[in-house]
Amino acid sequence: MGFVYPISNFLQQITLRSFADWQVMGRENVPPMGPLIIVANHQSNFDPALLAPSIPRRLRFLAKESIFNGGPLSKWFLREWGAFPINRDRADIQAYRWTLNQLQRDQAVVMFPEGTRNPIGMKKAHYGVVKLALASQAPILPVGITGSERMGTWMRAFNPTGQLRVNIGTVFSIPPIEGKPNRDLLNSITDMIMERIAILLPDRYRGVYPVTPRKTVAYKEIEQDFEKCGPSLT
Repeated sequence: MGFVYPISNFLQQITLRSFADWQVMGRENVPPMGPLIIVANHQSNFDPALLAPSIPRRLRFLAKESIFNGGPLSKWFLREWGAFPINRDRADIQAYRWTLNQLQRDQAVVMFPEGTRNPIGMKKAHYGVVKLALASQAPILPVGITGSERMGTWMRAFNPTGQLRVNIGTVFSIPPIEGKPNRDLLNSITDMIMERIAILLPDRYRGVYPVTPRKTVAYKEIEQDFEKCGPSLT
């Protein structure tokens, strides 16, 4: 990765402190080493540039394929910074293998389970993150982002403004599951992961994952079921 990532983070911290009201909560929750899947809500193209200086780990990202078409210099920068292209229109085996390889090398990988930007509120997420977590047995770190919905294009990295908040939750793990999990189980675990993110957000950002007393009870029941078959989620 060389010098690109640390220099970019240093400069981004300067812009965030100079132009924006930037606050990060929960940095102490980030494991200092080992494989890690970081999951976050996705409000704008600025989100990766916000997470990189906010989380005290060298991060890797999956990024939509189209942003790698900006020319050789842009492609080189993205690769050196830690991004890898993913085709969101189909199951991208190459991107899956790259991510799994990063986790096997004890790296931290950022994923946006919604698959696309949702500035108004979270939408239904895809279960690809669950498949990766089960295959790698890497712990998961939920993160809630607010304020970046106004950023729009990634060019705002040069002039971030407004109240930007990054709320880092508690790391948890999904225990191994015997056999091939069906779609209903994958969706159920995905919802549980997204609710972990929703808890870190104000109500207006939670979208299809409102945190209600009923869901809180159901969430605790899922944790109890997991505890019977493997390591605790907490």
